[in-house]
Amino acid sequence: MDKIEFLLGRCILKLKDKVTIVTGSSRGIGKAIALAYAKEGAKVVVAARTEAEGGKLPGTIHKTVEEIRASGGQAIAVRCDVTNEEEVQAMVNKTMEEFGRIDVLFNNAGILFISNIVDTPLRRWSLILNVNLTGPFLCSKAVLPHMMEQRSGSIINMTSIEASNRKPGIVPYATTKAALERFTINLAEEVRDYNIAVNALAPGLIKTEAAVLLQFTDDWTGWQKPEVVGPPAIFLALQDAKSFTGRVVHTPEFRITWP
Repeated sequence: MDKIEFLLGRCILKLKDKVTIVTGSSRGIGKAIALAYAKEGAKVVVAARTEAEGGKLPGTIHKTVEEIRASGGQAIAVRCDVTNEEEVQAMVNKTMEEFGRIDVLFNNAGILFISNIVDTPLRRWSLILNVNLTGPFLCSKAVLPHMMEQRSGSIINMTSIEASNRKPGIVPYATTKAALERFTINLAEEVRDYNIAVNALAPGLIKTEAAVLLQFTDDWTGWQKPEVVGPPAIFLALQDAKSFTGRVVHTPEFRITWP
C-alpha cells in the first residue's frame, strides 16, 4: 500500500477483484447490493430470472449490468431460477469460466405473499418454500466446493425481521425466513474449518418495487431505500470464519463505521 492509499483509507476498494454472485439482483435490494459490490471493486454476477421488461415489476438482469458497467464496474448477467438445480449449476459454471473463482454468494432471491393459512393453496406454500429455502440450499451447495478448495469465502442469506415477528398473514414467509436463519447458523459450523463465513442479513422496512406493488402500507414513513442495505452487505462479504460467522445481523441495530 502506498502512502496516498494509506492516508485516503476510504478510497481503497474493499472488494477489489473479489468475485460475487448476487441472486435476485434485477431489482430492489438485490440490485442495490450488486451495485454496492461493484462500486467497491467486485466482479459481479447478476443473477435472476428477469431478462426482459414487460412484467408487473421493472428491472432486468441486463439493466443492472448496464448500470454497473456505466460506472466502470465489471459484471455479467446470468439468467437463473434458483429453484432449478441445473440452472444454478450453470450459473456457477459460468462464473468460474468467466472469473475463475467465487468469493461471495449473496442469496437474496425471495418471494413474499400475504395469506392466512386456510386460504393458502399448497402450490403457493410449495413455491415460497422452494424459492426462499431450497434456493439458498442449491446455490450454497453449488458454490461451496469452489470455496472449500480455495479455503475462503462468504455466504450471505437474506432473512427478514418477520422471522421473529408475530402477526397474521405471514406464516409461510416467516416460516421460510426462520428456517433460513437456522440453515445459516448450522452451515456456518459445517464449513468453519474451510474458513468460509456464513451469515444472514435482516434489513428493516425497505421500500422496494415489490412492496409498492403489493401495497404493504399507505404510510411509508420510516421505510428506507434499498441502498441502505449496501454497507452491511459489504461488511459481511469481507468476513471469514475467523472474524464473523454464524450470525444473524439486523440492520436497524447494526452500525458500521468505515475508516
